Amino acid sequence: MDALKMPATTNTPEVDFDFSGHRFSLKGESHPEDVTAFYQPIMDGLEAYLEALEGGDCAFDFEFIYFNSSSAKVVMTLMELLDEAAEGGATVNVKWIYDPEDDNMLELGEEFGEDLEHASFEMVAQEST
Repeated sequence: MDALKMPATTNTPEVDFDFSGHRFSLKGESHPEDVTAFYQPIMDGLEAYLEALEGGDCAFDFEFIYFNSSSAKVVMTLMELLDEAAEGGATVNVKWIYDPEDDNMLELGEEFGEDLEHASFEMVAQEST
């Protein structure tokens, strides 16, 4: 499966899905005009990958600065897919990378992490520069 890479825009996150390397990341802001049009190919690719993963392992990093409510629903669906893969025997490591000064992203990460029952979840504070 080919990698899926898209640069960040003012409305959409950077997408870096390295299917052969088993590493995935979404980084930046997410408030696309048409959430379905933006995320559907991403979701389709991840679903196909996870179905074939079986007992393998993968890592998924979420590093959002901001996302709207429609994007939050997509993030929730992504978390559900990752948790289902872990329940099926895959080793799934999820990192929620946040700015330690952004209480909102901290709280959102904690809430998403609480919903994961099978995938490993880690909150990671960005280092100050």
